[in-house]
Amino acid sequence: MTLTPDGANIAVYSKHGTKVFIGVFEGAIEHRTELTQRDGDVHFDFIKGIKSGTRYGFRVEGPWAPELGLRFDLSKLLIDPYAWALDQPFVYDDALSQRGQDTAALVPKCIAQKELPDAKRPAYRKPEFIYELSVKAFTMLHPDVPTSKRGTIAALAEPCIIEHLKTIGVDTLELMPITAWIDERHLKPLGLHNAWGYNPVQFFAPDPKLAPGGLTEIRNTIAELHKHGFRVILDLVLNHTGESDRFGPTLCFRGLGNPTYYAHARGELINDTGCGNTVALNEPHVVEMVIAALRHWVLKAGVDGFRFDLAAVMGRMADGFHADAPLLKAIENDDVLSTCVMIAEPWDIGPGGYQLGKFPPRWHEWNDRFRDDVRRFWRGDDYAANSLATRLAGSSDIFQNPSRSINFISAHDGFTLRDLVTYTHKNNLNNGEQNRDGKSDEITWPGGNEYALLASLFLARGIPMLAAGDEFGRTQLGNNNAYAQDNEVTWLDWKNKNEDLIAKVAWLSKTRKELSTLTQDQFLVEPGTVKADATQATWFDQVGKPITWSNASQRYLGLLLKTTSYRLALIFNGTSTAMPLLIASTPKRMWQKLSPMPQKDAAPMPTVEIYLEK
Repeated sequence: MTLTPDGANIAVYSKHGTKVFIGVFEGAIEHRTELTQRDGDVHFDFIKGIKSGTRYGFRVEGPWAPELGLRFDLSKLLIDPYAWALDQPFVYDDALSQRGQDTAALVPKCIAQKELPDAKRPAYRKPEFIYELSVKAFTMLHPDVPTSKRGTIAALAEPCIIEHLKTIGVDTLELMPITAWIDERHLKPLGLHNAWGYNPVQFFAPDPKLAPGGLTEIRNTIAELHKHGFRVILDLVLNHTGESDRFGPTLCFRGLGNPTYYAHARGELINDTGCGNTVALNEPHVVEMVIAALRHWVLKAGVDGFRFDLAAVMGRMADGFHADAPLLKAIENDDVLSTCVMIAEPWDIGPGGYQLGKFPPRWHEWNDRFRDDVRRFWRGDDYAANSLATRLAGSSDIFQNPSRSINFISAHDGFTLRDLVTYTHKNNLNNGEQNRDGKSDEITWPGGNEYALLASLFLARGIPMLAAGDEFGRTQLGNNNAYAQDNEVTWLDWKNKNEDLIAKVAWLSKTRKELSTLTQDQFLVEPGTVKADATQATWFDQVGKPITWSNASQRYLGLLLKTTSYRLALIFNGTSTAMPLLIASTPKRMWQKLSPMPQKDAAPMPTVEIYLEK
């Protein structure tokens, strides 16, 4: 839709639709007009009287032939896939899925908007410390956020939030999905709601629950965060939509052209996402739309980049995954998007769905191998010290350089940091799926030390990512798939935050920045290899003897890093026995043990120790 002084030029892509109508709403009254012009697969017309603030939707007439994937239904009001404002959130109703049931009273209306000037954006900067947060869960219970702003994007610009982010040293915020989403149909009978947002309806419009002030609220918040030195990344779900499987609601793409927008095989939806459908991201029109959406968020909201959920879909072609698939290639060739941060969650459940390390060279990727190998070492698994060394060194077995690896111990999906050292098994009964949902074989360390896990994260080469609230001991009471818990299970408990743990995270973040050898974008290599440089790094055992990774103790790993101005010794001690550093200091220098807190008399436990010699 393009507004003019007298109305709007409307163009809708529908390859198989026979007629396209726009419905303009005055209150509950719909004024329906057919788009009478057609050029190939694009239906278009000029409609008088439409102006900024006009509420509207589309309807499309066409064949009902499910065996061919065609599911046109004129009774369904459809949102504009390019609309960037809606008048209300989506609320699931069974009528949305029933053929012949009119849904004008149920579907949010699109709001016509004037074009905005481009937002000011700071220069590209590689992330140094990413903080993953759900906007509502992060701010809903914060006592210092004004009540009217709690749960909204505007809350992120509040001084109390900015102060906390600065305290722990965050430089990049990764916002979990903020585009308009709908609850999965099975949640309504359970009285539950989607809390995470990974069930979008389209890719442009923010959810009115999170951004009651629309794009302007988002734009202003990001500008304020930029002013304080932060960068902002959006977690964008392109792999599927909330229209779900063939029994799901018709809200947008299904009614415009089901075979165009969703991948099909023999007339049936392909489900490489586990969510009922898979967006056809290799189809030219869909690629064009997605690129427009990404540019919209960058140019009009000012975001600095994106994290893509189940991103293997973005590169899947008929013969497998390709790093130069149409969408990935279009992103890399775009003059705007090629200057933005790009992060892939490099897997889905489709064929060849695990593609860690396979995305374009400048992309970053979530490294689940880091998560699992660090947890295994601290749990005490066999041969885990070797794998821990590989992860601390930057994951050279996977990536071309360490900064491609987004290192994490926990994220929104799975146990929280506190829960993985508390629970042995998941406790997802409140999700209403008899505890069948969520990962059943998650690596846990009951009775473990949160500091040891956090220190492993911040002392490793690569980019650390922390899930919001893990710095102060958030718990989901053992729920490792809390997507349906839009309540105190996922809302951060600010009143009972663990100040000692916050101080430890702040210290680790500060120490990482001050000791530049921890952030160099080059791999540490195993002694004895061709590329090994003994002047840079040495791995050692309990008595200070140099070792190779393959003969590292199962419960102890030492790393000595050397620069021209200092030596740094890192000890990863998985035993409950205190072990002093047995590497002699150099003349006129002394080893100094660094610690985030004053040393307390306590029983020894597995931990990380840091020694600096200057």
